[in-house]
Amino acid sequence: MTAKTTYRIFPLGDSAITADWGNCISEPVNREVLARFRQLSEVPLPGMTEVVSAYSSLTIYYDVLALRKRIAPGTTVYDHMRQLLEERLQQPVSADAVQGRLVRIPVCYEKPFATDLLSLALAKHISAEELVHIHTASIYRVYMLGFLPGFTYMGEVDERIAMARKPVPETVMPGSVGIAGRQTGVYPLVSPGGWHIIGRTPLALFSPEREEPALLAAGDQVQFYSISRHEFENY
Repeated sequence: MTAKTTYRIFPLGDSAITADWGNCISEPVNREVLARFRQLSEVPLPGMTEVVSAYSSLTIYYDVLALRKRIAPGTTVYDHMRQLLEERLQQPVSADAVQGRLVRIPVCYEKPFATDLLSLALAKHISAEELVHIHTASIYRVYMLGFLPGFTYMGEVDERIAMARKPVPETVMPGSVGIAGRQTGVYPLVSPGGWHIIGRTPLALFSPEREEPALLAAGDQVQFYSISRHEFENY
């Protein structure tokens, strides 16, 4: 069963409603969010058009015009959807039913791919080798996808290598592995980015030709492992 957690519900514009379990990076909360996401995906609320999960919240989009035709006079569409959502969230779900895969991702932490590795190591008063060891020693949870197709927000990184994002974004290449705060992630496409780039993977995190375009999904577990530049170029 899901943990006993509290949430608040509020409107998001005039055609969406959000259930928020708090602004946090928490595996128990994220497990509940994903369980509720699955619940609503399998049995949508009447009038619902889409449900989107984040770290600790769900947003339900709905068809305002279609709902206005079916709700009682004097009731707003938002109040109607809030009641439906409250009733659904009272139903028990099993967070254990949403089990992700363990995916191992090769990363080259060498030049020219690790553009910020040395500066990050210097700022954290550790060697580059120790930074790589710390980054590859943990298994990270994929909390959500967003920003770009297939971009993964994973956590939490060891405090010894955590670093606030850069003040000015720079152009980042596909496959670049970065750190921002207590998060780590992989850029699937060329993009401006403010994360500290410590390596690059030869894997394609997003490919529209695949049956499942995104390599990773929320709830997956990821472990990075180090490869040489030669291995990267011949992967």
